[in-house]
Amino acid sequence: MAHLLSTTCSLDVSSSSKLHFKPINQCSIPIPTSFYMGISFSPLKKLSLQIKRSAKCVIRASAVSMSQEAKIQNDSGSQQTTDGASTRKKVMVIGGDGYCGWATALHLSNKGYEVAIVDNLIRRLFDDQLGLDSLTPISSIHNRVRRWKSLTGKDIQLFVGDICEFEFLAEAFKSFEPDAVVHFGEQRSAPYSMIDRSRAVFTQHNNVIGTLNVLFAIKEFREECHLVKLGTMGEYGTPNIDIEEGYITITHNGRTDTLPYPKQASSFYHLSKVHDSHNIAFTCKAWGIRATDLNQGVVYGVRTDETAMHEELVNRLDYDGVFGTALNRFCVQAAVGHPLTVYGKGGQTRGYLDIRDTVQCVEIAIANPAQPGEFRVFNQFTEQFSVNELAALVTKAGEKLGLEVKTISVPNPRVEAEEHYYSAKHTKLIELGLQPHLLSDSLLDSLLNFAVQYKDRIDTKQIMPSVSWKKIGVKPKTIAA
Repeated sequence: MAHLLSTTCSLDVSSSSKLHFKPINQCSIPIPTSFYMGISFSPLKKLSLQIKRSAKCVIRASAVSMSQEAKIQNDSGSQQTTDGASTRKKVMVIGGDGYCGWATALHLSNKGYEVAIVDNLIRRLFDDQLGLDSLTPISSIHNRVRRWKSLTGKDIQLFVGDICEFEFLAEAFKSFEPDAVVHFGEQRSAPYSMIDRSRAVFTQHNNVIGTLNVLFAIKEFREECHLVKLGTMGEYGTPNIDIEEGYITITHNGRTDTLPYPKQASSFYHLSKVHDSHNIAFTCKAWGIRATDLNQGVVYGVRTDETAMHEELVNRLDYDGVFGTALNRFCVQAAVGHPLTVYGKGGQTRGYLDIRDTVQCVEIAIANPAQPGEFRVFNQFTEQFSVNELAALVTKAGEKLGLEVKTISVPNPRVEAEEHYYSAKHTKLIELGLQPHLLSDSLLDSLLNFAVQYKDRIDTKQIMPSVSWKKIGVKPKTIAA
């Protein structure tokens, strides 16, 4: 335990960069009941990571020098001031150390936006708690930011702390003054939310309270700020009618109205996203906040133009049964000769998109902001596949590479329809200019080769699902060392 409790947050910057920070002595991160090497923590207590006074780095931000600003003032991240001058639009990426957040932060920085990452780094702690690891070795957030600066000359400001602590978030807002906030900062795994009671409670507390704090911070400090919130297609469930983009027009007893599309969440995680959507919609109506809810499908892939620039910029890739997504998991399974694990009948159909399209969609939403008081909903995916169709595609691609790929059906740990109608609209982002990277043989080849490259890091014990929707209970679930 000692090595975990002594974790420090530090960031060195070059002498040519401007630096300002508010030193405090502790970084408080809420931790659910969890087990690290067989040791139990108390549920929902806060683990205070002691920071030495000499470090002075819980909130730390570096400003861009004038010479760097001049280099990229014509990039897409610039905006016009009232006197006609060009300034860089400031984007705060909450959850910028995570899978989608890191790729997005780099992409926006590369496009000329002034970027700040806000993250409590708890996603890395989840791996320690559960005995998991990314397929790819990932550098610390501080080394990542330093490497980006050395390669591009562009600063990414860093605020390490928990958005559920409003005082921290308020200081970050006042220091950075964002024009847009991209909110990825949530516990994003349905299986994680179904492990036990404490993790279900943590998921809802972390996600809902964190988003409420972001809304209050916008209202209090940056009223014109545009919130771009990552939602999920899982809010809709699998209805036996077409899924519209956020709203549906209904005629009932001779009267017609346009209403929010019905929600049928299938886990405590998905329910937290539903609560977020309701809270955001309410604050848009009541306070005039401008917000875009990106109901994202299942993301696959690991490389973007920016993360491929250096090994220290490589993104994480999860393949386990808790955080791994379907296509990523299948490619890793194929790489080590493990049968592809299809849950139940395999007819579960969802929307999917390449991580390169995730970053593109976020950029499009920022460049085309919602109006004050508007709550927009975009369905963010590019193609639909069933689990069986994905398994067939990976099998075909694996055979081309000389891999022997087999598929097995395993008992479905989730409570969901395994055969169903699914047709979801996704035209709004296309109309705004999204140019999708569709799933192709070359992309599958690349992803499989990537998995083969790192196959020595694969822990096959993490492949099979271990979390049951029906068996979730009050007793904390222990994780064996």
